[in-house]
Amino acid sequence: MSPGKQKSKLVYVPAWDVRIVRGGKEFFGLALEMIRRATSVIHLQTYILECDSTGRLITAALSDAVKRGVFVYLLADGYASRSLPVSFVNELRAAGINFGFFAPLFKSGSLYVGRRLHHKLLVIDIAEVLTGGINISDRYNELPHQPAWLDFALYAKGTVAGELYTLCCKTWNNFRDGVDFPAARQMHSPEPSGVQSMVAVCRNDWVRRKNDVSSTYVRMLRSSASEVIIICSYFIPGRILRQQLAAASKRGVRIRVITAGISDVGIAKQAERYAYSFLLENGIEIYEYCRTVLHGKMAVSDDQWMTIGSYNLNNISTYASIELNINVDDPRIARNTAGYLRQLIMDDCNPVTCVGFHGSGGIAGKFIRWISYVMVRIIIYLFTFYYKHHH
Repeated sequence: MSPGKQKSKLVYVPAWDVRIVRGGKEFFGLALEMIRRATSVIHLQTYILECDSTGRLITAALSDAVKRGVFVYLLADGYASRSLPVSFVNELRAAGINFGFFAPLFKSGSLYVGRRLHHKLLVIDIAEVLTGGINISDRYNELPHQPAWLDFALYAKGTVAGELYTLCCKTWNNFRDGVDFPAARQMHSPEPSGVQSMVAVCRNDWVRRKNDVSSTYVRMLRSSASEVIIICSYFIPGRILRQQLAAASKRGVRIRVITAGISDVGIAKQAERYAYSFLLENGIEIYEYCRTVLHGKMAVSDDQWMTIGSYNLNNISTYASIELNINVDDPRIARNTAGYLRQLIMDDCNPVTCVGFHGSGGIAGKFIRWISYVMVRIIIYLFTFYYKHHH
């Protein structure tokens, strides 16, 4: 049993055929296979759904499933997917897909107040799941002359599928009594097969007093004996995580953080670089991935256990979004993932050094990083203001 699991209040359950899935063709090919073998019910919940070639590819497969008599529920975040054409939404509903937007607490033409559905989750027949950081969009897929953003998901079979199916039903109903799901009563979990791993579902939802993922990262940093490798697209850790990073490094734990060298959110990248000073001063190694946009989020401790999902190490994920990670207590998977990340550092990342970083950009560069950090903190405060004062 890993140290992280020993000190955890999370419930670990057996899962089978657990594996890490890369974004692009590997992810979307697997998602299509899963949808095509569904026989009873499909839940797909995502932050971003776009009406592009990838969005149409997935929704066409969902429409085909409806024709086979499968119940299909597709839920997209009401903010991130707000630009979906009405005609496309009408197509989905006309095809028999139960489509909805995750509703905010309040919205108007210019204002959106409420947490966002940031998790990405596909559940098939209460039997198999695929979850991680990958949205339904061309940016996450491999297309001619366009590499996929670097991202990851986890595939698993077994009891965890039932737990995540229940979560999907609750999320569809916005955690209120509402729609009944008759398909659920017709199904049963299949007999398990394959290699077994122990996994735990971790949720962050500040409004519902859930902070499993935040606690996982704190526990990982406190319990690690030798090494932690983190890959994260928007790495702006809050005060508590900064303290834990510094304390672990001081204890002699080697901490390596892979961040985005190319970012889709420029202000977040500059704010992230402002935080580099603290990390470097505390002996934490930083590497910027430069081959394409980095969007993945996972971490490995001591080659023994890991966490993967939608959670970014910043206060938006901590306080303003619904997040989902899976902890995997399996040295085989953790070791393979850590090996992949070490190779990624060697092949596709640029190291950030104290000398190189402090000498870059001059006074103007330092000011841009500082003002970006201040602005991002203000944005985060605006995201969380309602919840902190409401509760």
